[in-house]
Amino acid sequence: MSDLRTALRDFPQGVGIVTASGPEGPVGVTVSSFTSASMHPPLIVVWIGEGASAWPVLRTAPLFAVHLLHAGQTDLSDLFARTGSDRFGPDTKWESDVDGVPHLLEAPLRLRCRTARRISVGDHVALVGEPLEIQHATGNSPLVRFQGRYTSVA
Repeated sequence: MSDLRTALRDFPQGVGIVTASGPEGPVGVTVSSFTSASMHPPLIVVWIGEGASAWPVLRTAPLFAVHLLHAGQTDLSDLFARTGSDRFGPDTKWESDVDGVPHLLEAPLRLRCRTARRISVGDHVALVGEPLEIQHATGNSPLVRFQGRYTSVA
């Protein structure tokens, strides 16, 4: 396993945050495994570790959002990656949408999705979403992880 982890560090990955709303409030987690799955019908996939603190809510949430981050949002990525942090505290600019799904206001790309499928694979789950709403601000350099560090695309 460590050989696979080491090898995959040489594959750059965009950084995002997945959010949803549960009975006890909003949840969110930083992810780096996100991709489009289909254009017809439009579907995206984000991989969530079954041990992630947000997984108990995402396991049953009918709606979720994927926020792709820009190069200046390393602090936000770190906040949502840390277990036990106050992810939706006063330093996080967010609001609930009409269905209660947390919307991170400064993310340049937000996909509000209906959960289409959950597919268990090893210790992760492919959370397949049907985008219902897309908010996209152009001109931002994306936040990327490469060789275990943050970087951006010039």
